[in-house]
Amino acid sequence: MNTATTPTPPLALQLSPADNVAVARQALAAGTTLQVGGHSVTLAEAIASGHKFALVPIASGAQVLKYGQGIGTATAAIAPGHHVHVHNVGMAESVHEHAAGAGYRATPQAADARTFEGYVRSDGRVATRNYLGVIASVNCSATVCRHIADAFKGEALAAYPHVDGVVAITHGSGCGMGGNGEGLELLQRTLRGYANHPNFAGVLVIGLGCEVNQIAPLVETLTARSPGMFATLTIQDEGGTRETIAAGKDILAGMLQQANQARRQSVPLSHLAVGLQCGGSDGYSGISANPALGAAVDLLVQHGGTAILSETPEIYGAEHLLTHRAASPAVADKLLKRLAWWEGYAALHGGDLNNNPSPGNKAGGITTILEKSLGAVAKAGSTGLMDVLEYAEPVRSHGLVFMDTPGYDPVSATGQVAGGANLICFTTGRGSTYGCKPTPSLKLATNTPMFTRMSLDMDFDCGGIVDGRESIAEAGQALFELMIATASGQRSKSEDNGLGDNEFLPWQLGAVM
Repeated sequence: MNTATTPTPPLALQLSPADNVAVARQALAAGTTLQVGGHSVTLAEAIASGHKFALVPIASGAQVLKYGQGIGTATAAIAPGHHVHVHNVGMAESVHEHAAGAGYRATPQAADARTFEGYVRSDGRVATRNYLGVIASVNCSATVCRHIADAFKGEALAAYPHVDGVVAITHGSGCGMGGNGEGLELLQRTLRGYANHPNFAGVLVIGLGCEVNQIAPLVETLTARSPGMFATLTIQDEGGTRETIAAGKDILAGMLQQANQARRQSVPLSHLAVGLQCGGSDGYSGISANPALGAAVDLLVQHGGTAILSETPEIYGAEHLLTHRAASPAVADKLLKRLAWWEGYAALHGGDLNNNPSPGNKAGGITTILEKSLGAVAKAGSTGLMDVLEYAEPVRSHGLVFMDTPGYDPVSATGQVAGGANLICFTTGRGSTYGCKPTPSLKLATNTPMFTRMSLDMDFDCGGIVDGRESIAEAGQALFELMIATASGQRSKSEDNGLGDNEFLPWQLGAVM
């Protein structure tokens, strides 16, 4: 008879022998005595789940260490057993040496050639979903786009079982802006990325007619699609909104017939590009979900796939971990230049990058941007950094790449999809419900209680890492398999819930006039 029992998980975790703090694995009462990493500590106050407490005396001005790295400076002396958080920790100045490229190693390719089931388009690119898109060049055509897309919901799609749906891609810009410059260039790059995306079998672009963001220059560099699978309409030329809606419905009806002929086929994992996101982070994000995603990313890269790390303000203070493994000093320099731009951008608007942790992040146990960044970078695994891209720039490298985006999740993911991401993996501790179209989004819970509470929104539970039920490598392998299954057509929870029609949110730069 097997009498083996699962060992009781510790009440708190010391993540590195160098750390002078531990993380509570559950809510702990004042007076609790714990043995953590060779330290015996009696809690002087209650510690919430995911929050930190001191293992040893920390002098005022001394570094607070988590993950074996400095996450801030004590603003007052902190005795063992006391809560370590925003009331007694401030930002520390980064003193890291970047040693650009010193740690780069080429990633050996996996011996087994894994595949997924995707839609191969006429130009050889591969889709994970089969949508039609109705894209607005300007906010003035947004309602028309939505009316056209809404006409093909529910029973209207019953005759087209191989089409995932019709998506309206609308936004709040396109006019009231300069006719040249960074703002218009960035919007056009984002819209082109969506119009080119392989997850759209066909695309209809609709403008008003007099907007700054004219259709002709917007679409002139698009990749050619199959005949009948790309069209444009201008409301003023069509004679008004109702006329444009009627014309748009006719065009989409023809596209649906052709799109419904698509069938999945086995393709190499080199055609899978995964956008990495984290939102609603908590004290477990850097312990469970982000490292598990990093382990899955390493497997993806070993099989020739691509992972896109983003959210530049949320790698601030941990960028040395990326520059150290950059494929070249030039790649590292591109990343550092984007961080320098962000420092100036934040200062211009009266802020600083340490303002980044949200109230929800802090409630979940994250104290500074350094702590958040160290956990966030774990999503990127351990392989070399192959390229650094501007927002919404097409991804052309395989392996791990970085795209410069804001930390705001919908804006960041919009840039990744525009760059070519055909799957999103989104870690969350507080419970983000982000959905995305035309790219499926997987939600990875950092802890089991939240996964259970929000089970209809979460796709994967990483809480077993915290509870001692599985290792990071085991969770990463299981997540890797889920990524392949989802790319092959298995629906995500956000797809089951019908989410993703309103999350297109391009980064807006430049003056609104």
